[in-house]
Amino acid sequence: MLNDKASIEKLKWIMAQLRNPETGCPWDLKQTFATIVPHTLEEAYEVADAIEQQDFAELEKELGDLLFQVIFYSQLGQEEKKFDFDSVVAAVCEKLIRRHPHVFGDTALATDEEIKANWENEKAKERAVKNNDDNISILADIPKNLPALSQAAKIQKRCAHVGFDWPDKFQVFEKIEEEVAEVKQELDQGTDGLAEELGDLLFAVVNLCRHAKQDPEALLRQANSKFTKRFNHVEQKVKQSEKSFEQHDLQELEDYWQDAKVQLK
Repeated sequence: MLNDKASIEKLKWIMAQLRNPETGCPWDLKQTFATIVPHTLEEAYEVADAIEQQDFAELEKELGDLLFQVIFYSQLGQEEKKFDFDSVVAAVCEKLIRRHPHVFGDTALATDEEIKANWENEKAKERAVKNNDDNISILADIPKNLPALSQAAKIQKRCAHVGFDWPDKFQVFEKIEEEVAEVKQELDQGTDGLAEELGDLLFAVVNLCRHAKQDPEALLRQANSKFTKRFNHVEQKVKQSEKSFEQHDLQELEDYWQDAKVQLK
């Protein structure tokens, strides 16, 4: 198998060798479902970063690393007789076929809205079956460890699916203006409600992102990247000036920043 052509079967074999109690890798043998989670999250973000950078050579490698995470979990599941890779594949095949009746069945779903509605309906049925409760909350099973922006967007999407939503993005914008006013009031008064109002403002901004059909997590990553590139330009200007940051006044730094916006536009 060691010299066989690369395949899923070979990858599964490699994983089994890494977990061999007698000849395996000491690090891999120590791992559990819980200890692998941080690595899985890191690999997922590295996939996202490669896509955002349009580095497809790197993306190929990162997707392999992410696939290895699935293989690792599957090996642990097999060892504990909970599931294995084949049952993981079987579960996702069944789910995808069931959630796409317009492709694999005779249901007609013509628009994106109809497709999304069907998807959410199927997920609601899955939640009810999983919890053996038809009255299970529509917010059940939203992962608690999702990034907060993504979690907020998912909460809002679930609520919107049952009609609990603003009719249009302009009313959402008005809500943001209302939250901004409440934040300003807290700043003026200096009371203890500032943190709560800032949270409400962030939640409202996520709602506007959703209404604009944008992913808030991706938007903030892009904004972080843009800021980093511009600040790097400012750093270069500071270095060229042969003065430290502290020796610059705010206006000088602002001039560097404006130059960065022009140069990196």
